[in-house]
Amino acid sequence: QVQLAESGGGLVQPGGSLRLSCAATVSILSINSMGWYRQAPGKQREMVGFINSGGTANYADSVKGRFTISRDNAKNMVYLQMTSLKPEDRAVYYCNAIILGDVYWGQGTQVTISS
Repeated sequence: QVQLAESGGGLVQPGGSLRLSCAATVSILSINSMGWYRQAPGKQREMVGFINSGGTANYADSVKGRFTISRDNAKNMVYLQMTSLKPEDRAVYYCNAIILGDVYWGQGTQVTISS
């Protein structure tokens, strides 16, 4: 059974930084792509970014230059480093993985931006 678990969410002031982690129960070497999505209050889920097995990452325009996705294959972990956080970044952030065409999701971690 494939499971993903996010952690690291919390409250941060505008302009601050936060790092989210996603732990997988399977080797991420077997996962073609891992990504981060978010869902803000009253809005639909949107893609934040994703990273392939070679370490190449892609980002949504709204976070490009501020967020960084990385992965640690030895630890079966993927990370989302968020900097210069804005109020519009407030959302529940979800880890995502695709394996043999099947999509898996974590339960999400809340990120709140407040002064």
